[in-house]
Amino acid sequence: MGADKTFTAFLGHQRLGSGHLDEILDLIRDQGVLGALVFADDTGDLVKLSTAAEVEAALAAQEPQSRPSASTPVEMTTRFLPRHLRWLEAQPGGPAAALRRLVDAARHGDGDPARRAKEAAYRFISMTAGDLPGFEAATRALFAGDRSAFNSAIEAWPGDLGDYGRRLALPALNPAP
Repeated sequence: MGADKTFTAFLGHQRLGSGHLDEILDLIRDQGVLGALVFADDTGDLVKLSTAAEVEAALAAQEPQSRPSASTPVEMTTRFLPRHLRWLEAQPGGPAAALRRLVDAARHGDGDPARRAKEAAYRFISMTAGDLPGFEAATRALFAGDRSAFNSAIEAWPGDLGDYGRRLALPALNPAP
């Protein structure tokens, strides 16, 4: 995980804190919080920590992982058509480098910050506010980029949920008229 990547922890509808993962995990461990939900601030991805063992495992997961073998599985290459294999072979750095670039481009939404913000906000609100009044209206407003409608839809939500959802969604929402 990148050194500048930050996370926010929730217990129910209450925000426990924000910071780097080791800080969040220390907070959870020190407070003895079970069932906290930790969200990546850049993607809205969830890391669920419900036991001390999971906290320790998440801390250990921050260590650099070894890379898998560079060999291409036979099963994968048999699914490509010959024209695909020829194209891959002709790419700078070879097939593995071309596939890494394609995967990275797809993972990063081809540089569209609004799309990434919509996806991050949706991940968060669907996991934490899916049963709250206004969820469907908030989702429609989020994907329409309508800031005013989004803010109206989440107005009745508990403060911490609404504030964090708004923070994640902000780059995807058009300024209010």
